[in-house]
Amino acid sequence: MTDIIIVDDHPMLRKGIAQLLELEDDLHLVAEVGHAKDALRVILEHEPDLILLDLNMPGQDGLNTLNQLRNAGVDARIIVFTVSDDQSDIHRAIHNGADGYLLKDIDPMTLLSSIKLCVDGEQVISPGIEKVVRSALKQRLPENMHPALSELTEREKEVLRQIASGLSNKEIGQKLIIAEGTVKVHVKRVLAKLNLRSRVEAAIFAHQHNKEF
Repeated sequence: MTDIIIVDDHPMLRKGIAQLLELEDDLHLVAEVGHAKDALRVILEHEPDLILLDLNMPGQDGLNTLNQLRNAGVDARIIVFTVSDDQSDIHRAIHNGADGYLLKDIDPMTLLSSIKLCVDGEQVISPGIEKVVRSALKQRLPENMHPALSELTEREKEVLRQIASGLSNKEIGQKLIIAEGTVKVHVKRVLAKLNLRSRVEAAIFAHQHNKEF
């Protein structure tokens, strides 16, 4: 079961997505957030697997919220779900740790499949903006970062390998025979030590340096 939280100030859109998620037995909406200022509190309370985050919200925009979540150690998959195809928004979202960027004109069934792909560790991108996203992600990943691997413990390296395989925290815990909460701690430490903002970046980093650890 994948726990999901929607952060969007439009009640009708939240209701529509909620109804869409009800079609899938393995997707569970645990909370809706209508104000960005409440996002961190609600997300830390529920610890979801995936967050759908709007960019354009009153009070505090989604990019600041995204940055706040990653700085607080939230390691859930985060998909920016917005009407904006502005290149600067895309770059800032990827730089701040988004795992995907979907435009709100997406087909409902494609949204569902994209959510599942993101949960499985893949980056999800709306058609037409792939090049911009790839460019932003490439710029985000620092060069010559492999020396940081020496900072990882053997257990953290094991967790990094499993992230690269697309496993969820629960699946990693089952494979390594450790508690899911312990996996979350390891994931946060891996991201911090490697100066990464998301699991997608961690997976890409692991594939780039797979012969080194």
